[in-house]
Amino acid sequence: MTDTRRSSRPPGAVSRSREAAPEVSIRRSAPTRPANNSAPRRELARWGWGLAGILVVALLWEGYKAIGPADGVVLGETRVLPRTTDLAMPHIWEMLARLGEPVTRADDALPLWAVVALAALTTLGIAAAGWLVGVVVGIGFALIMQRWRLAEWGLLPWIVISQTVPLIAFAPVVKSWGSRVEIGAFEWQDWMSVALIASYLAFFPIAIGALKGLQSPDRIHEELMQTYAAGYWQTLVKLRMPAAVPYLLPALRLGAANAVIGAVVAEVSTGLQGGIGRILIQFAGQASGDPAKAWGPIFGSIVLGLVAAGSVALLGVMLKNYRRTEESA
Repeated sequence: MTDTRRSSRPPGAVSRSREAAPEVSIRRSAPTRPANNSAPRRELARWGWGLAGILVVALLWEGYKAIGPADGVVLGETRVLPRTTDLAMPHIWEMLARLGEPVTRADDALPLWAVVALAALTTLGIAAAGWLVGVVVGIGFALIMQRWRLAEWGLLPWIVISQTVPLIAFAPVVKSWGSRVEIGAFEWQDWMSVALIASYLAFFPIAIGALKGLQSPDRIHEELMQTYAAGYWQTLVKLRMPAAVPYLLPALRLGAANAVIGAVVAEVSTGLQGGIGRILIQFAGQASGDPAKAWGPIFGSIVLGLVAAGSVALLGVMLKNYRRTEESA
């Protein structure tokens, strides 16, 4: 009976079923092709939502200025919403038009946007130096904490507590300490104090993100490296560093934005000339006679932060093989 069942199968049935299998797999894989075009769409949607957010802010600004009370909204003795006068809230088109006008009434005066751009470039260079120092320090701390659990228990609380120090009070102290540093012909410059403060803000998210990324590999992958007799450095380079990329990229962007904030605040606190923090204070003092002018450095600071954070995206392009997803730091 067994032989009869076997012989009852039509000849070539197995071969036909095997030949039909590739056709089924092709039909199943066909719908996945349009997914390759989803990345540009997501990028366009991201830009679209960003522009929509800017438009909403502009509409809220002009809407409140049109219907809000001139003296603002006051509850008791506290003003919870600002005044709507032209001195306190210039129209958006006035602020944008002021960017194209000369910064002063002198004949050879540069346009306001050019002055803001030059100051922003100065601050960007200082923030970049601070960001690089923050990257080295942050990743160094992450490596130490990942390697020794005792170091993580001892260092991590202090790294978190370090960010509670008031920056505006800490900056003059750093400048005072730096002015006393003399090593041979080397002399501490004022911009180095600003860069050091920028690195102080930048290293924290980088250290936390790098530590989380270095600890992200699964236990089974670590055991697999052990079966290959891989040492610590081989495991670090081949397993932990690639696994840390999705966590490290957002941390680097946040660190770049923090470095810009630290540089601007430090320029204000230390009085460094040439940066955007200095002209923020200078133009704010002239706001009573030219209120739209004071908003030029504010726009420049916003663009500066976006450029600093967006420039880190170039690292994401170079590390695209490891950047399948991104995790929040």
